[in-house]
Amino acid sequence: MKSFGKYISKHLASFSLLVILLLFIDVLSFLLAFHNIITTDYGPTSPKIMLEKAANASAEKGISEEMKQALEQNHIWAMFLNSEGKSMWSVDLPENVPESYTLQDVAVFSKGYIENYPVFIRNTDDGLLILGYPQNSYTKLTSNYYSFKTIKMVPIFFIIMVAFDLLFLFMVYFLSKKKIIENTEPIIASIETLSDGRPVSLSISGELFEVAESVNKASRIISSQNQARASWISGVSHDIRTPLSMIMGYARRITCDSEATTCIKDQAEIIRMQSIKIKELVQDLNLVSQLEYEMQPLNKKVIRISKLLRSYVAELLNTGIPNTHSIDIEIMPGAEIITLEGDERLLSRAINNLVQNSIHHNPQGCEVTLLLDCSENTFSIIVKDNGIGLSPEKLQELENKPHYMESVDDRLDLRHGLGLLLVRQIVDVHGGTMQLESKPQKGYQTKLIFPIKNNFKASK
Repeated sequence: MKSFGKYISKHLASFSLLVILLLFIDVLSFLLAFHNIITTDYGPTSPKIMLEKAANASAEKGISEEMKQALEQNHIWAMFLNSEGKSMWSVDLPENVPESYTLQDVAVFSKGYIENYPVFIRNTDDGLLILGYPQNSYTKLTSNYYSFKTIKMVPIFFIIMVAFDLLFLFMVYFLSKKKIIENTEPIIASIETLSDGRPVSLSISGELFEVAESVNKASRIISSQNQARASWISGVSHDIRTPLSMIMGYARRITCDSEATTCIKDQAEIIRMQSIKIKELVQDLNLVSQLEYEMQPLNKKVIRISKLLRSYVAELLNTGIPNTHSIDIEIMPGAEIITLEGDERLLSRAINNLVQNSIHHNPQGCEVTLLLDCSENTFSIIVKDNGIGLSPEKLQELENKPHYMESVDDRLDLRHGLGLLLVRQIVDVHGGTMQLESKPQKGYQTKLIFPIKNNFKASK
């Protein structure tokens, strides 16, 4: 799957480029955010520049008017100390700032503050020039100085940038995931469909084109194999009919031959009955393969379920039912007018398979009941008997392996044959589900559940 690898590599490369772009944006944002602050801290009004200008414009007796105005505009106070530590002149000196200092005082404030005012000094030939900036405007370190505005903005800036980065990465992840899912979801769904043995057809362009083509190729192979398998089963079924009909015909002639002994007639009848079972098994096998490979056309029409059940019971009673068995039908209130759009022949076949299961698996006799019930959104066809039932283990095995073709038992238990599988497939193609219930010596029931269409609920 080289194309799939290229597809993943492309997304990883795109993500890496986005991360690099994000880092570049972060650096650019930092420069833009702090450009003005840095320019101000080291610009015309910075302590270094202002000290130099004030030193050039001042003397022991005073400072120029122009420089004085510049200091006042920037809220900077100034003071000039002589060699004895006394103030010779000052500009906007705060009341709490002393006007005389000892040598020790000068040594202390020269690296820091005077009354919490960050001060910056310049030694001249006439004395010591001191500039005091507003409180909380600069923080002074032994090697450099930084404005409080910068210090306050740095953590805020990084918090904002981290939040932005996380949000951006999440959006990239979300959009990438969405795009990958949109591109790969049809492929995954098609693979799941293929795993069920059903054909698919994918139409995808771009990087995953080769993957889609591989899936389509596998689908064509599976479809061809299914077609061949179904055709083979159909051909074998057709070839078996002729010799089987001959066997059944000769067996009937023997049973009707007046010269044949009773023993021979009984054996011929056994051959005829077993041949009928083989014929039914071949028919079931053919129908199962057609339904499994979606080759069985459905002749759908609107069917009134209560009428279908009554017709089936009447036909069964007319054709004969063992004296040890009985069949009854119950239509619950509200279920009389239930209809279903489906294939009447297949639905009758499913009901007949369930009834015949109850009859065949209870040779000592039982009562079989057909029940039609409904709820708000579904209706149920229940076929139940009061026979020997099944153990929980057998019921679980039957639910997992509804016929011997799916059994790994060496004995190939033919207890349920293909009948139950056929019922399940007929129910599936009609949009329904099947539930099995049984307890030892307490009977067995199969519940076929179908959705009620909106038009039916409206008519109710």
